[in-house]
Order: sequence, then C-alpha cells, then structure tokens
Amino acid sequence: MAFESRNPANGEVFATYEGSDKDQIDSALEQAVTAVGTLTRLGFKGRAERMRRAGDIMENEAGELAKLMSREMGKPVAQARAEAEKCAWVCRYYADNAEDFLKDEPIEAGDKGRCALRYLPLGPVLAIMPWNFPFWQVFRFAAPNLMAGNPGLLKHASNVPGCAKAIEDVFKRAGFEPGSFTSLLIDGKTASGLVGDARIRGVTLTGSEGAGRKVGEAAGQAIKPCVLELGGSDAFVVMPSADLETAAKVGVKARIQNNGQSCIAAKRFIVHEDVYEAFKDRFVQELKAQTVGDPLDEDTDIGPLVGPDAAEELDAQVRDTIKAGARAVVEPGRREGAWFTPGVLEDIPEDSPGYKDELFGPVALFFKIGDLEQAIHLANDHRYGLGSSFWSKDEGEIEEACNRIEAGSTYVNQMVASDPRLPFGGVKASGHGRELARAGILEFTNRKTIAVKE
Repeated sequence: MAFESRNPANGEVFATYEGSDKDQIDSALEQAVTAVGTLTRLGFKGRAERMRRAGDIMENEAGELAKLMSREMGKPVAQARAEAEKCAWVCRYYADNAEDFLKDEPIEAGDKGRCALRYLPLGPVLAIMPWNFPFWQVFRFAAPNLMAGNPGLLKHASNVPGCAKAIEDVFKRAGFEPGSFTSLLIDGKTASGLVGDARIRGVTLTGSEGAGRKVGEAAGQAIKPCVLELGGSDAFVVMPSADLETAAKVGVKARIQNNGQSCIAAKRFIVHEDVYEAFKDRFVQELKAQTVGDPLDEDTDIGPLVGPDAAEELDAQVRDTIKAGARAVVEPGRREGAWFTPGVLEDIPEDSPGYKDELFGPVALFFKIGDLEQAIHLANDHRYGLGSSFWSKDEGEIEEACNRIEAGSTYVNQMVASDPRLPFGGVKASGHGRELARAGILEFTNRKTIAVKE
C-alpha cells in the first residue's frame, strides 16, 4: 500500500511512500523489544543527551519541517514553525526533568522495612496519532516515553507520511539506537491488530471518538493500559466583568488556530447577555481582519482544511445547523477544494449539529446566557469535556467555574493550550489518561512497590 503526500491548498500529490509490509512490522516490533534493554542501559543521562540533540535538530530545522507540515496538511507556515519549536521545548523539558519525575517515592510501612514506589518502563508503546498537529502530537508522546525507557512505535495519520518519516529520522540522528522509535506506514486496521500483540505493552491514541472506542476496546481485551485524547467542543465563557477587547482577540485566535482544526479550539462561545452584543461585535471585527490564503505565505492566518472531504463535512454541519434555525452572523461556507470561509453562527438549536457535535473548522458558535448557572449548565451540556476557557474578574465566579465545568482543564482569562509543564487530557467522551508534565510520563510505567527488610 502506498501513502501519498497531497497538498490541500491545490490538491497536488508531491510525494509517495511505500507502506510497511508484514516483515517490516515484525522486525520493528522485535527491535522495539530489544531497545527496552538498550534504553535502560543508557540511563537517564544517556537518554537525556540524545533527547537534547533531538530538541536541537527540531529547533535548527524548524523552517524546513514547517514547510513539510504546511504542504501535507495545510497549516499556516508560521504556526507550523512554532509547532516545531514547541517540539524542541518538550524534548528539553523531559531531558531536564524525567529523572526527578521518576525517582523513588519512599513509603513508611513500619515492619515492612525500607519501602518505596519505583517507576519502571513498561516496554514498547504504540502511538496512533492524528494529522492536525503532525509533529507536536507525536513529540508530546515520544519525549516522555523515551525518557522513561519505553520504545515508541508510531502509526501516524495516512495523509502525513512525510512527517512520520521525518520524526523517525530526527530521533535516529539524535543518536537513539535502532528500535527506540519507529514510524510504521500502516492503515488503521493493521494498527488496531497490533494493539493485541504481546510485544506492545501500552497504546496511546489522539483522534476521533470512533477511533478511540475501537482502540480502547482492543486495549481492554488485551488487558493493557491506554491513553485516549479524543474530540472536543470547548466552551469559551465570557462573563460581564471580562476584558472584552482581549477576550475577543484571544477568542478568534482560539477558534481559528490550525485553520480551526484543533480538539482544544474554542468552539462554543457562551456569553452573558449583558455583554453579548459588545463581545460579538468585537469578535466579528477581529475575525474579518484575518487573512485567508496560501499556507506557505508568512502572512496567512487561515489556510485550507486538511482536504475536500473535511470541507464537505463541515459545510453539511453548518447547513444543517442553519436549516434547524441558527442564524449566520458571518456566513461561513465551502469554497473550491479544501477551502472554507470562516464564519459565526448564533441562536443554535439544541437538535442541530452545532449544539451536539464538534465542528472541526473555522466556525464559531455563539450562545447567550443570563447568569453563571446557565453558563455552566450549557458548558457541561455536551458529551465532550476536553478543555474550557473562562473569562471573568470575579473570584467567586472563577472558583465556581474551575470546580464545576466538566473538562480536563479550565484556563481563566486565556485560551486553552497544551504546555509541557501542565497535564493534558479530557473527561467524558473526550477520553481518559493524561499527557505532558509528570502525569504524562507516569502513564506507561510500572509503579512497582519495593519492600526491603534488612
């Protein structure tokens, strides 16, 4: 099976890659098993030296890697370069902190002697990753796991094979031995079959709710740990005391980042009636100031969606939402190929896709509420619970929101973002488990109890 790199801006196929055959997959699994011992013998110091070199490569080659991202999936090149630089950050973060994160935790247990909780590597981890952040999603898995001593096997999205191979090459050039990190060019069915392979000791997936259900079921059948980061329809709540000018500027950025194709993008703007019109006016003005164009142009804010199918799906959701009774404040709509004009909808009916589903593109959904209780109810009235953004200067409101909004994170007076220093993940249909920070490196470790009586 061949994998194509197709530029969504113009539909051009600019590279093809041969898929991994059965023998190559089996060899990669065997090498990964062997690499467990290799990574262990390197120790934290040896692994950290290689991880820092990986960070240096990502930083030094950020410009070229950014162009590859933009050509394969349409991300504006300035955002793609920032993504590459963020990967350098996560490499250095875990190189600096992994040993401390995984040090023994002493336990007082009286007559049991010298006791501790020790964190040991589990073994090879299969990562099934999406196209929307083709480097960052992988590096935020790979950096903590390689530093923990777990080899990684990557099944990347089929439309970013060039990024998949480039990531493998970065770790190889950084000095990680064969088997430490391998990109397998395989389809979803093959990847699902690998979950049950005894040589795979854990699996992590970032992707759709449907894919998460399949992988979670397969991991459960195989009795092995999995981390799932799935869809999101994040609430962006604006209360009367908020700084409306800043909230509107940040809100637009939070909605259109990565052409609106981000699980943690602000999608549902829940605004108090006292400031609804003022906030909406500022938001619309800021949205109209954004530049839609060639993703390889440094001045572009919004490029194409990942492909024509994505544009068609989003267009159908928008049309169905309007048909159900929503009103277009700024008319969104599909253009030729993968291009999609950003827009704003309001008066969203409960039985419409705009209320119930995730709109994966630059369409903002506006809701008017009368008080904090209504805001929290509406924020929680969704099957997803990934991130949330809350705008207020009232400490009482902030505490209520932080405690009661059902999401893996609540960012106050700022947009939701993934940061190496902060745990990342969701609740409800947005998945389970955490990535990043100390919580992320612990997910695929054997938390082993040690009790030594002298």
